[in-house]
Amino acid sequence: MQSLPDLCEIEKVIGMDALTEQSATAIVKAIKAKKISAVEVLQAQLDRIKAKNDAINAVVTLDEAGAMERAKAADEALAKGENWGPLHGLPMTIKDSWETKGLRTTAGANEYADHVPTEDAAPVARLKVAGAIVFGKTNLPAYAADIQTDNPLFGKTNNPWNQDLTVGGSSGGAAAALATGMTPLELGSDLAGSIRIPAAMCGVYGHKPSFRAMPMRGHIPGPPGTLSEVDLAVGGPLARHGEDLGLAMDVLAGAGGREAVGWTLKFPKPRHKALKDYRIACWFDDPFCPVQGALRDQLEAMADVLEKEGAQVDRQARPAFSLEHSHDIYFSLLAAVAAAGLPPGSFSQLDRGLPLLKLAAKLGLVPKALADYAKGATQQAREWIGVNEARAHLRAGWDQFFTQYDLMLTPVLPTNAFAHVTEGSVVKRKLEIDGTVRNYLDLFIWPGLAGASYLPASVAPIGVCADGLPGAVQIIGPYLEDKTCMDFAVKLGKVFGGFVAPPQ
Repeated sequence: MQSLPDLCEIEKVIGMDALTEQSATAIVKAIKAKKISAVEVLQAQLDRIKAKNDAINAVVTLDEAGAMERAKAADEALAKGENWGPLHGLPMTIKDSWETKGLRTTAGANEYADHVPTEDAAPVARLKVAGAIVFGKTNLPAYAADIQTDNPLFGKTNNPWNQDLTVGGSSGGAAAALATGMTPLELGSDLAGSIRIPAAMCGVYGHKPSFRAMPMRGHIPGPPGTLSEVDLAVGGPLARHGEDLGLAMDVLAGAGGREAVGWTLKFPKPRHKALKDYRIACWFDDPFCPVQGALRDQLEAMADVLEKEGAQVDRQARPAFSLEHSHDIYFSLLAAVAAAGLPPGSFSQLDRGLPLLKLAAKLGLVPKALADYAKGATQQAREWIGVNEARAHLRAGWDQFFTQYDLMLTPVLPTNAFAHVTEGSVVKRKLEIDGTVRNYLDLFIWPGLAGASYLPASVAPIGVCADGLPGAVQIIGPYLEDKTCMDFAVKLGKVFGGFVAPPQ
């Protein structure tokens, strides 16, 4: 146990705020400087979970004994002059879709309620080699298949800003745990906004890497043991502080498995050193997916500040395609991925019913999204090849766009956090945004802008909106220029204050 003078030294290293509010970067620095022990940091996180988790339900599995043993080993290693790596002694949690050796991994599904992996997922292994201490798993929707976080094993996760509201999904437990100080760093995953949506709704940072920038082996879904890569799917960090995204990505990025023999990945440095040098395009609203007024106003106010800071801001710049066109391609690709997990009977039913669904959607009897999903889910290989070619043209359009601009800023979602609505099929649910009833699947549109084209996208908080909820911006950058996105997120934090703790 540290003495009082030692605790005063800690404050010099990581500031006067509570330990559970600090950045992962500051915590690692303090541990390595021997101003605080890994054991004490871990205990602080466990105590925070005991105080906060009952109301939020973010952390669903703990390994207190195993984590404490590793924390003691981390302190003993430092005492002997050993350095495990850039995350030495840092306690952190992992989204429960990533396999963790010896620690239950359920993906929120009854089928995997007792699944205890015998090896770590590739990204988890990298975090551990870098010195991280995995002490728990965070909640998600079953099979990571919803924009909210609720499942039959652990129930729903509540938003720390208002417990009647959702945290988003599928990395919802991750974002809620960060916002309430239960963990300093998280590993999430993102197919359709699953890192970015919860980060926005809880007011924390998140980064969706460029596609294939890091290995995905050991993620559920697919089923345990899956070796093939899933189109669109990536893993990435969530954090309370912007600089921690880069800290994590330096560990996570790079070729895996057989590719690592001959391939290396080195992200380019950020395009600029100063905020004033950035060329920024802003796409804050669109007739295809109108944005909630309170959120749109917050984004516009952010752009005004960026202009005052000297950045070049263009509110009219767009790539050479529409949001609707990009989404049509994205949703077809997404439906094909989702259909891979359908039971044979369900797939056949969709295939047989497609003509009728198309007619019903045309007549307004069922949501168009349902017919679009069925069409994408049942497309033949030759049709998918055509959609993939259309995606290649989207990517070429972005390549051209980023010769003139460094970043595209957009909403993460058309709305801030909303009330829990987990009943019924996601393709049939409705939301009310500014008095207008909208399709639930509208929530995929803005995240899909980056996802369709394999682009990196960071999420950063930009203050509290007029509705009292955190506002956030999606920072989309050129392919493999992840550091430009993350650097800009850090710079925004310095201007707008970064993470704001929920009022509760």
